[in-house]
Amino acid sequence: MKKKWSLITAAAAALALAGCMLAGCGSNDAAKDSANSDTTKLIVGFDQSYPPYGFVGDDGNYTGFDLDLATEVANRNGWDIQLEAIDWDAKDTLLNSGAINCIWNGFTMEGREDDYTFTDPYMLNAQVVVVKSSSGIKSLDDLAGKNVITQTDSAAQEVLEGDKADLAAKFAQLETIGDYNTAFMQLESGAVDAVACDLSIAQYQMSAKPGVYTQLSDELSSEHYAVGVKKGNTELAQKITDTLKAMNEDGTVKQLCEKYADYGLSYENWILK
Repeated sequence: MKKKWSLITAAAAALALAGCMLAGCGSNDAAKDSANSDTTKLIVGFDQSYPPYGFVGDDGNYTGFDLDLATEVANRNGWDIQLEAIDWDAKDTLLNSGAINCIWNGFTMEGREDDYTFTDPYMLNAQVVVVKSSSGIKSLDDLAGKNVITQTDSAAQEVLEGDKADLAAKFAQLETIGDYNTAFMQLESGAVDAVACDLSIAQYQMSAKPGVYTQLSDELSSEHYAVGVKKGNTELAQKITDTLKAMNEDGTVKQLCEKYADYGLSYENWILK
């Protein structure tokens, strides 16, 4: 009886061990699959109305300097890539939910360091003001009593509501709008007197319509672009940084800058070496 009980116990133990091993393997495989799914696909959140960094090309497809950079980074790391045109106001919700895993679209890092993990900055940028060349507005002081517009949740809005709040207090009104293309349409029509925006946006709009717009010489602020990932995801941020450095060293970045030179993009503003 004791021997029979021992055999039964041993068999039960063996089955339990086998079950644990199978469960363990399944759990590890699931974890591995989950990890792989997080690291083998780059899901890029971008503003589709932000030339030359991300926009809809003449062929109806998404294009832009940052999207080209992201695609090349993904290719070099063996990642799939998914380009997601997003509502800019929803970018934090989308990033935290995993619907996107990076924000890569002329994304200013200053003032946002506590909210994201960033790559090393790669592009020099500034916040500037653009007016119609025929407006007679020559300086920031001339904006007193004028209607100024900027993009909702943009770096320009943050500056005008922060460090430059005293300047904005002199405006007749500081308006916000969903995208810069519409903001410049309002400027051209005379609905507003000035657009506060990124330097790159100003350069693009001025190159698209030579002589129509003028950028005021005084900058609102100086800053940098970087790729933002979910807070704590240092591995992805570092991988992107390292790949961008390699792309600069082999001349790929310079080629992409030249591709978008007609949009006002300059390799001189690239700072990641």
